[in-house]
Amino acid sequence: MTDDIRDIEDFYDSAVEAEDARLLEHRLEHDITWRYLDEYLPPEGRILEVGAATGRYTVELCRRGYEVTAVDLSERLLERCRERLEAMGVSERARLLTSDARDLSGVIGTFDAALIMGPLYHLVEESDRRKTVQQAVERLRPGGRVFSAFLSRYGIFGDLIRESPDWIEKSEEVASFLRDGHRPLDAPRGGFRGYFARVEEIAPLHEAFGLHTLAIAGVEPAISADDASYNQLEGERRDLWLDLLYAVSRQPTTVAASRHLLYVGGSYS
Repeated sequence: MTDDIRDIEDFYDSAVEAEDARLLEHRLEHDITWRYLDEYLPPEGRILEVGAATGRYTVELCRRGYEVTAVDLSERLLERCRERLEAMGVSERARLLTSDARDLSGVIGTFDAALIMGPLYHLVEESDRRKTVQQAVERLRPGGRVFSAFLSRYGIFGDLIRESPDWIEKSEEVASFLRDGHRPLDAPRGGFRGYFARVEEIAPLHEAFGLHTLAIAGVEPAISADDASYNQLEGERRDLWLDLLYAVSRQPTTVAASRHLLYVGGSYS
C-alpha cells in the first residue's frame, strides 16, 4: 500500500516561513552542500530538482545559468520559490511543478543532474524511497549526476537532547526509531514525520538503479548541531573553517554524526 503523505504536504503548507529560513539557520549544511555541487555538477545543462521547497538552491542554480525543473509536494512552498525567482530576474530558466516525488510522470525531458534534497527524509517506506530514486535516475542523461539528501539516524541526537530531552522516556518511540528510523507507523500523524537513515543503506539504495557512488558526506561534519558558532564566523576565518570541515566531511568517523547526509552518484556513460 502506498503511504499517504498528505500530512507532510500539510506540514509544509503551514510552515512556509520556517522552511524558507531553514538554510539561513543551518548555513554549514548549505555551504558544504554547495561545495559538493561545485565539485560534481556539470558546468552547464538541465537540472531536475525534486524537493525544491522555497528555492534556496533553485535560484542560485538558475542564476548560474542552469535550466531547472523544480518539483515539490507543496504548492505554497513553490509559490515562494516562484516569487524568489521573479525577484532575482531568473524565472525564465525555471519550470515549477507540484508533484509527489514518487511520481514524476509530469516531468518533461532528460537532465544532466538530479537533486533529491528532501523527499528521501520523509518517505518512511523503503519501497517509496526506491521509487523516488528510480524516477530521478530514469530521467538522467548518460553520465548524469544525482545528489540526494538524508537525515542521519544518529546525528539527530544532538538536536533531540537539546530540544526534546523527554523523548528518551518514550520507550516505544525510541525503540522504533533505532530499529526502523521512524516513529511507530500507528503513531498519530501531524508535525514533522521523517525517516532517518543509516549511512550503510545509502549507497545500495542508489546503486540498485545503476549509479556508481562518488561521495557520501556529512554536511555538518564534526560540529553537528552547533550552527550558531559557525553562523557567527565572517570573512577569511569562516572560509578557513569551511575549508577544513569540507575536507573532513567524508571521513567515516564524522559522517554518521552529522544531522544531514549527502550522497553523490553518477550514471554510466
